[in-house]
Amino acid sequence: MRFVLSSYGGRGDIEPAVVVGRELQRRGHDVCIAVPPNLIGFAVAAGLEAIGYGLDSAPILNLQREYFTCYSRTPWKLKELKRMARETEQFATECWADMTTTLMAAADGADLLLTGLIFEQPAANVAEALDMPLATLHYFPYRAHGQLLPLVPPPLSRTAMTVNDWLAWRGTREDEDAQRRELGLPKATAPAPRRIAERGALEIQAYDRLCFPKLADEWAKWNGKRPFVGALALESPTDADEEAAEWIAAGPPPIFFGFGSVPIGSPAETIDMIGAACARLGERALVGAGGTDFENVPRFDHVKVVGQVNYAAIFPRCRAVVHHGGSGTLAACLRAGVPQLILWTLPDQPFFAAQLKRMKVGAGQRFSATTEKSLLGGLRRILAPRYRVRAREMAPHITKPSESASAAADLVEDFAGLPARR
Repeated sequence: MRFVLSSYGGRGDIEPAVVVGRELQRRGHDVCIAVPPNLIGFAVAAGLEAIGYGLDSAPILNLQREYFTCYSRTPWKLKELKRMARETEQFATECWADMTTTLMAAADGADLLLTGLIFEQPAANVAEALDMPLATLHYFPYRAHGQLLPLVPPPLSRTAMTVNDWLAWRGTREDEDAQRRELGLPKATAPAPRRIAERGALEIQAYDRLCFPKLADEWAKWNGKRPFVGALALESPTDADEEAAEWIAAGPPPIFFGFGSVPIGSPAETIDMIGAACARLGERALVGAGGTDFENVPRFDHVKVVGQVNYAAIFPRCRAVVHHGGSGTLAACLRAGVPQLILWTLPDQPFFAAQLKRMKVGAGQRFSATTEKSLLGGLRRILAPRYRVRAREMAPHITKPSESASAAADLVEDFAGLPARR
């Protein structure tokens, strides 16, 4: 069978689709994945045929970080927020045009189109135009539900998420209408999440159900179309693993700090804050650079900066992990059995932080408002013995990456018409 996958965003957004594509390819299927041009090398290194999809994602991800930082810290700067919103809209318009052309050519004759969460609308429209099965891959419970925050009443949570779907649709309606005209489709009359569900798409939930334990019951009405498979991760070795492991072995287990593939705004200030907080606690810090340039930052004997590391190999050797709140990093922490502190920026990240608090394995705070004092308080909290014990208790119950990949591939094969391997 031939499968076409499309996924947009940073490395953490792309990796789940790469994992599924690699497993499908291992089973003998013809697989092609469409990713941002700047991440073609990442997909190819994983062994997949990859094509460029839209514009390079780095600029828009950085713009989104700046937008949400401004929105949460200085919401009265309306002129600045409107400027960034206009730039985002222009970027999206250019992406939609390219995505339509790319996917129509790549998916023609395929047995199924699978799309990631970001820019799922253009992929859904292409699947509709080609009258082919559509599968979506969600690393966050994006569809309306009542479990968003523990203290928010379920009806209010569902209403807020439904309203957000409508507002998002209104904001992209012009681009979507243009795409649908080009594809020979009528104008959309409802938000994409509703249309995708009504077409009977398979909506794979690529995160562990333990993070949102009541969702399975709430979504039972969808008759298995929103299955949970657990987080999808490559767990590939990296060039920095040996250096990181040697530094860890030279002293007490450190606290790991990582902020994902989107560059943070002030690397020097961040390292200074980490160094000061850890010095006061008597802890060592291992910083994973990710997408941030830490070349010109303060140097401390107890702080080590390394490149991208294999979380599966490094996290179990750390006392705790401080990160941006990405679903892949969060899942790696849960599997490693270490407490975690989320310093969030983007909209989905505080919701994961709230679930960590509910599970009693971590906490969270806004990155843009984090100071040495608040970081110190957060670290003291998660380093308490009860968090470490609870994290270790939870670890055996988190789905293993190999099981997640196999389950996702089974679902895709079955939905495309090939009996799944049980």
